[in-house]
Amino acid sequence: MDRVPKSVWDKVDEVFLFDDCSTDNTYYAAVGYKSVKGIEKLTIHRNTNNLRYGGNQKAGYQYAIARGLDVVVMLHADGQYAPEVLPQLLEPFENDEADMVFGSRMASGGDPLKGGMPLYKFVGNKVLTFLENHITGMNLSEFHSGYRIYSCEALKSIPFMLNSNDWHFDTEILIQFREAGLRIKELPIPTYYGDEICYVNGIAYAFNCVKSALSYRLHKARLHYCPNYDVKVVEHFYKEDPYSSDGQILRWVKQVRPDRVLQVGTGTGFLAAQMKSLGCNIVGVEQDLEMAELARQYCANLIVGDIEKLDFSSEKPFDLIILGDVLEHVRSPQAILTRLKSLLKPGGKILLSLPNVPNIWVRLFPRLREKGVGVLDESHLRFFTLASSKKLATDSGLDIVHLKATPIPLATVSPSTHKHTLSLRQAINRGVTKVAKALFGYQFILVCQPKEHL
Repeated sequence: MDRVPKSVWDKVDEVFLFDDCSTDNTYYAAVGYKSVKGIEKLTIHRNTNNLRYGGNQKAGYQYAIARGLDVVVMLHADGQYAPEVLPQLLEPFENDEADMVFGSRMASGGDPLKGGMPLYKFVGNKVLTFLENHITGMNLSEFHSGYRIYSCEALKSIPFMLNSNDWHFDTEILIQFREAGLRIKELPIPTYYGDEICYVNGIAYAFNCVKSALSYRLHKARLHYCPNYDVKVVEHFYKEDPYSSDGQILRWVKQVRPDRVLQVGTGTGFLAAQMKSLGCNIVGVEQDLEMAELARQYCANLIVGDIEKLDFSSEKPFDLIILGDVLEHVRSPQAILTRLKSLLKPGGKILLSLPNVPNIWVRLFPRLREKGVGVLDESHLRFFTLASSKKLATDSGLDIVHLKATPIPLATVSPSTHKHTLSLRQAINRGVTKVAKALFGYQFILVCQPKEHL
């Protein structure tokens, strides 16, 4: 921290440290450092469970995205990489020359051997990088540096949450940037090797890196489907389009400003983070343990478990219950709604988003069928139409206060390189969806309340 230049401290909004549930005193040393130095810009987080190398990065990038930051620097804490060169590494972002800057020990101008890099690591790095470049068609000086700067907008455009939680996360995210057509700029950095201990199994790491590269090659050849290399599936994690289900849910929350919110299916916490910033107290429910750990920081309480089995009898009443993209994944959606409505305060609402399976877009865009994404996600147990969505609500003892359809995300399904053309198509798309919900609607948003509350 002392080696980070003052110009960088003055420029950045925040320096955050994610301690991955370490068994040493890293966390307490960092808390003491902040107290002694009096640095308000330094925030310190400690994961409640060890998320491993890749999982810890996911937590950090999710945090940066939720905070609305422009760029995020990933800098290993073992001293091998020089904070002193941060001003030079940030320049390409200031000049809009890159979506990612890769601090490379092997790039022209660097001298890792002079910096103490062991010869066997140098040779291994060269050989492994040659194989990865040859397999993926990339041309990087190395794949394995722990000094990287990402544009948060670029991170939001790739499904990095689907990458490994282990060390080869670094290889997979580089491949994702290539697949998404994002700009990677390599800059040479000095290297400092001391007496730190490396706990990475080199053979297993090399095997996984090559395996990731081969998986990408097979994915490109359409011989094997890898969702983390399908940059279109990112909408499952980030739905920032104001007309998406998340966007419309958030717009409704902004208008109503509920105090206590039960969000079933937090995912990684993107929507929870937005609601928390509006002053909502969120109780989250998430079945996936790794996603739950990322969402926990935005929730007053986060419950890990299956919504069909959880008991909420000890919870205080809620102003709003959100089930966004949840009920299509469960066996008995009516039983869940019937049980949850008893948790509402008088005048409280239940907000649902459900996929519209017979929409015209499933017929027009084969990629929505062949890849099993969106409404045809392989994890869906239920399919809904406009009529069955309404019936589910009424059979559960709910009255529909408001019903709206979301347009298909054209920018994802059928991208256009012409901004004005895409804007016109989106405007038409929103118009026809509003007129004919059952035919053009991608998802339905239903705001409901118990019949006895009317």
